[in-house]
Amino acid sequence: MSIIISGIKCSYQSLDSDAIGTAVRLCGLDKNQVRSAHVHKLSFDLRRGALHKVYSVELELEGDEQALCERLARPDVRLRGIVPEPRATGNRALAHPPVVCGLGPAGLFCALLLAEQGYRPIVLERGGPMDERDRAVDLFFSGGALDVDTNIQFGEGGAGAYSDGKLTTRIGDARCELVLRRLRAHGAPAEIMTRAHPHIGTDILKDVVVSIRRKITELGGTVLFHTTVSGLVSRSGHLAALRTSGGELPCSIAVLAIGHSARDTFEQLHRQGVPMQAKPFSVGVRIEHRQETIDRGLYGRYTGTPGLPPGEYFLSRRIGDRGCYSFCMCPGGTVVAAASEEGMVVTNGMSLHARDGVNANAALAVSVTPDDFADAGPLAGVDFQRKLERAAFEAGGRNYGAPVQCVGDFLRGQSSRRLGSVQPTYPRGWTLTDLNPLLPPFAAELLRESIPIFGKKMPGFDADDAVLTGLETRTSSPVRIVRQDTLYSPELSGLIPCGEGAGYAGGIMSAAVDGIRAAEQIMCEYAPLE
Repeated sequence: MSIIISGIKCSYQSLDSDAIGTAVRLCGLDKNQVRSAHVHKLSFDLRRGALHKVYSVELELEGDEQALCERLARPDVRLRGIVPEPRATGNRALAHPPVVCGLGPAGLFCALLLAEQGYRPIVLERGGPMDERDRAVDLFFSGGALDVDTNIQFGEGGAGAYSDGKLTTRIGDARCELVLRRLRAHGAPAEIMTRAHPHIGTDILKDVVVSIRRKITELGGTVLFHTTVSGLVSRSGHLAALRTSGGELPCSIAVLAIGHSARDTFEQLHRQGVPMQAKPFSVGVRIEHRQETIDRGLYGRYTGTPGLPPGEYFLSRRIGDRGCYSFCMCPGGTVVAAASEEGMVVTNGMSLHARDGVNANAALAVSVTPDDFADAGPLAGVDFQRKLERAAFEAGGRNYGAPVQCVGDFLRGQSSRRLGSVQPTYPRGWTLTDLNPLLPPFAAELLRESIPIFGKKMPGFDADDAVLTGLETRTSSPVRIVRQDTLYSPELSGLIPCGEGAGYAGGIMSAAVDGIRAAEQIMCEYAPLE
């Protein structure tokens, strides 16, 4: 047990030791009462025009931490308990190993926890292992054919492996610490434990994913690549087997962590009567600026200060029931070609750990609700996304190039004829056009209204030559596969919908946490395999 002292504001030249000293003094302690001390979190604050570091410091004391917290009664001093490691407590026998469908963040962490506790999970992944996936992605980026099963969306690590490894989340679940511990143990940078906005970087994250997969197999698990779930077999309302591209696989427990782009699997599950419903998501574009523009807009006169991270932002506004916001911001990154179906264009963003590219990019998205669909069926959101992606494919030249427009032209409603200082980073090439007709009218209108407002919040954001690349459609799953409080499907005992694809997460951290939650449910009911 330890205590956390938060909100310690120091000058930007301060050292970690300065913050630790301040924390000790705030608690009225002397050094011999402190067993250990370290920085818990670090962020930067530029409000009111002055740059500060803001620390949270963790102290482990020789005395009674709880008594000290009660005596101080300060909102910035709290007790921090130890987050316990999940343990197998169930006693029901499993006839077959549990099956985890998908090797993205949710499936990866579910399988890892199960393997650590002796359940020998079988993991099914429709795409290929990381080295093969890299080759397929590189080939597609350089103008080659799209592999519909091994690409930016599918393969070892899931969609999150080619993003940036952003670990910021708002869920406030103690399991986040379990995720960070394991990422660190498998090669993630130590700074993810202390940064307020931690990230790993695509280049390092891919090695972390491979390390976790190898640990799963070392502990008795099995990973089957190029294996797609094509259906379910049930008996008396309980899961009995999975139909897969490799044949029928007997199982009584399956975790369905298939990701937000497994549209064919959504369709098959729907045909088989698995309860699901349309859910809100967002669509929009990728916006690119030169990173130096973002740095100046955020840091002002402090731009270039040693130790400052590349500038990143989150901007949002709401009009009635609809919001417009930035998402998945990638400092010093690139816009990537993220299609997973032929004849469609999808964009996403990616950064390496150094975040040292010329451009910054982010999704700029507008919320979509099931009320926006002509058809209110469970898969109407999938159809909505596909229509936009086909339109982007046509506008981009029918060769997986992307439609591109300068911000100034987008705001004026006219096609772009030339680029300015910002050059698009999308790897398949682009066609200058007008993005307004490609977007739903409500989305185009709200984007046009919001960009100038965001420019007032962050100078340079609405620059005429900032670049918009279309379209961003996979911000989250358009489907929620219904589950009960026990996490099981209400119509099929033994099936656990999980993660972002099932509609219960958004991003690496929350998906990994949901995977851990699924593993815990299995572990509290069933005994490990002998």
